[in-house]
Amino acid sequence: MALTGVEIFKLLPKTNCKKCGYPTCLAFAMKLAQGQVTIDSCPDIPEDIKQKLAETSAPPVKPIVFGVGDRAVKLGEETVLFRHEKKFVNPCVFALEIKDTLAESDIQRRIEEVLNSEIERVGQKLRIDGIALTNDSHDGGRFDAAAKIIAAKAPYVPVIFCTDNPVNAETAVKLFPDKRPIIYGANSENYESMANTAKTCKAILGVAVSSDFGRSSGGLDELATLTEKIKALGVTDIVIDSGAKKAKDILRDNTFIRRAAVKKNFKPLGYPVITFAQREDSLIEALITALGVAKYSSIIVLSSIEKWKNLALFTLRQNLYTDPQVPMQVKQNIYKIGEPTSDSPLFITTNFSLTYFIVSGEIENSKVPSYIAVMDCEGLSVLTAWAAGKFTAAKIAHFIKESGIENEVKHREIIIPGYVAILSGAIEEKLEGWKVTVGPREANGIPAFLRSRAA
Repeated sequence: MALTGVEIFKLLPKTNCKKCGYPTCLAFAMKLAQGQVTIDSCPDIPEDIKQKLAETSAPPVKPIVFGVGDRAVKLGEETVLFRHEKKFVNPCVFALEIKDTLAESDIQRRIEEVLNSEIERVGQKLRIDGIALTNDSHDGGRFDAAAKIIAAKAPYVPVIFCTDNPVNAETAVKLFPDKRPIIYGANSENYESMANTAKTCKAILGVAVSSDFGRSSGGLDELATLTEKIKALGVTDIVIDSGAKKAKDILRDNTFIRRAAVKKNFKPLGYPVITFAQREDSLIEALITALGVAKYSSIIVLSSIEKWKNLALFTLRQNLYTDPQVPMQVKQNIYKIGEPTSDSPLFITTNFSLTYFIVSGEIENSKVPSYIAVMDCEGLSVLTAWAAGKFTAAKIAHFIKESGIENEVKHREIIIPGYVAILSGAIEEKLEGWKVTVGPREANGIPAFLRSRAA
């Protein structure tokens, strides 16, 4: 059971040294009880007390690193049920299923799909994160052969080995030494052997409640019992699967698991959740995956990754895993689109990420090299920033004067968003020697606007 702030305070040195960043030990204890700091922030706690408090200060959902290097992803570490309470921490992982019954050429093609899945949206690089190799043949040789192809072609892509055969799991996972893969398929019949392999190979263990790769409707009570048995064997990096397949069951089980972890601090279910969303109908699969993204799945396995599906799921994931209390924003700066010259147009807008990337995208579409002056308005859109007094004539004039753009362009013309045309006269008064041109109200009008100027 979690300790209260006062109970934690009684275990602290009580020196009020401020090394943790807080004025008193009591203040630190209160933050620790709320999960807002870690025990490592206090350098003076004796090791035995630190171990005692470590579990108290740990997030309700255990944090786990899946994979290594630049492609490693973090799972878990979540502390809330709803993102308006406090942002969700680690975006869910998308993994493409590759069956070991496929021909070598098909396995290689699907690996290529994963490697080429990356897109950029509002400044973030988004991609399919991992591969789930399933032992569909139940044959150790074929499973090993498929694993070797993945190891050769995508050695740093995080991999999930889906098999309930401990021998097959051990053979495959040894091809990925120190790569932090997941061995998925531990159940009530094989958990001792699977736990031993995971411990020896430093792998994460995927736990479920049936022998068919865990994909059945077993009870959460059995799942909780199983995680406790595995933890007692020395394996603590665990992902769990309730076995739910239907949408209503996934919603029910995932919600129950998160509530048990967050609200009740129930450690046996305090692990990242893996969901298998594969469906013959790609649209249905996308809908099941969307449910997993919204309702607490840390890993979602898909059978196909068409571009339309990726874009929809990446966008949903990105939206849900941003902080709703902090607008997405880009750095205040003068940005070059294409290779502008001293005669190129100069636009100005706010630093709301979506505004910037839409405007820059439309300028790119116009094929007219330009400058964009992006002004810090605390991540607000143009109209919102204007209404809040953050995108005003005086502030725009000050920004332009301080930006150094006058040394980059020969002309003295600035193009403002059409929605704030009312500012044009005031800007010309504040920005002496400059002409203010009112641009389109909507960004999609920029290409035609620039072409008309060039005619």
